[in-house]
Amino acid sequence: MTERLSTSNPAGTTGAATGDRLPPARFAYDWHTWKEIAHLLANLPASLLGFTYVVTMLAVGAGLTVTVIGFPLLAAGLLGARQLGRLERARARALLGVRVDEPSRLPWRRGEGFFAQLWMALKDPVGWRTVLYDFIRLPWGILTFVITLTSLFVLWPVLPFIARGLANADRAMVRGFLSPSDELERRIAELESDRGVVVDTAAADLRRIERDLHDGAQARLVNLAMGLGLAKEKLLEDPDAAAAMVDEAHGEVKLALQELRDLARGIHPAVLTDRGLDAALSSVASRCTVPVKVTVDLTERPAAAIEGIAYFTVSELLQNVSKHSGAKSASVEVWRSSDRLLIQVEDDGRGGARLDGGTGMKGLADRLTSVDGLFVVDSPEGGPTTVTAELPWRDREDAGSTANARAHAPSPASSGPR
Repeated sequence: MTERLSTSNPAGTTGAATGDRLPPARFAYDWHTWKEIAHLLANLPASLLGFTYVVTMLAVGAGLTVTVIGFPLLAAGLLGARQLGRLERARARALLGVRVDEPSRLPWRRGEGFFAQLWMALKDPVGWRTVLYDFIRLPWGILTFVITLTSLFVLWPVLPFIARGLANADRAMVRGFLSPSDELERRIAELESDRGVVVDTAAADLRRIERDLHDGAQARLVNLAMGLGLAKEKLLEDPDAAAAMVDEAHGEVKLALQELRDLARGIHPAVLTDRGLDAALSSVASRCTVPVKVTVDLTERPAAAIEGIAYFTVSELLQNVSKHSGAKSASVEVWRSSDRLLIQVEDDGRGGARLDGGTGMKGLADRLTSVDGLFVVDSPEGGPTTVTAELPWRDREDAGSTANARAHAPSPASSGPR
C-alpha cells in the first residue's frame, strides 16, 4: 500500500488567510505602511461616529424601555450597529488586509410573530459585540490618531514600526469583536453555502436522469409498442412477418432493459447496496481501460450516503483516468482514519489535472465540500496524478434500514430476459 497522505480537517478558522500576510516593517515607506497610517488616522472620525451612534442608541432605547417603543428602538439600533460593523470590516479589509467572514443574517422566518422577531434582534450577539467595539474604540481612536500624527512629523524614521504595532492591535480588535459569533456561526454560513451546492447538484442529477430516460429507454419502449401493434395486425394475415416483428421487439426489450440497468447503476448500483465499497469499486475498476489495483481497508461500512458519495467519486475519477490521463496503471485506496473516510486515486499518466480543467473535478470538489469533505488534486505536468478525497465518517444505520435500502435497490443484471 502506498504511503497515505495526511490531510487536515477542512473546517476553516476565522482570521487572516495565507494571502493576508504582510511584508515586514522596515524604515522605507511602502504602500502597506501608508495604508496602515491612513487607517490609524481614520480611526478618530470612525470611532467618533461609532461612539456617538452607540451612546445615542443605548440612551434613547434604554431610556424608553418603560414605553412600548423602547425595545423596538433598541432592536433597530442593534440592526444599525450590524451595518457599522460591516463598514469597519470593509475598512480593515481595504487598509489592513484583514479578511474576516461576514456574520450570517438573522434567521427571519416568515410567519413568526412580531415579538419573536423582536426578541431575536435584541439577543443578537453580533450586534452587541459591535456595540462594545464602538464603545471602547473612542479612547483608542484618539490615542492612535495623536501618536500617528505626532510620529509623522517627529518620529518619522521609525513611524513604520510604530504604525505596524498599532495596526496589529487594530487587526486583533477587528478579529476579536467583528468576526462571526463563534464556531457555530461560521458553520451556519458554510452550511448555507453548501445547501445551495447540494440543491444545484440534485437538480442537475434529476435533469440528467430525465434526459437519459427520454432519449433512451422511453424512445425504445415507444418503438416497441408500435412494433407489437403492427405485429398484432399481421398476426392472422402474415404469421411469418408477425413472428419476425415479435423477435425484433424482443431484442428491443433487451436493449431497453439494459439501458434501464445502466441508468439504475448510475443512480445507486445494487452491488454497492448488497456488498459494500470493496466489491462496488472492484466492479468500477474492471470497466476502466487501464489496470487498476483496488485496496479497501475498512472493518465496517460507513453510512449509505457517505458510501454512495465515495463510490461515485472513485467512479468519476477512474473515468477521468480512462479518458484523459494516458496512464498505464492506476490504484485506488480507501481507508478510515479516526472519524474520516479517506480515498486516494493515483495514476501514472501525463498529469496536468486541475479543478478548473473541465473534467468534472470541480463538481466533485463541490459535492464533497457540501458534506464537510475535502478534495485535493496533486498533478504536476508529466505526472503522476494523485487525488485525495476525505469524507466525514458516519456509522451505518441498523440492519432494518440497510434491509430497507436493499429492498429499494435496482434489480441485478441477471434478472433480464434471455
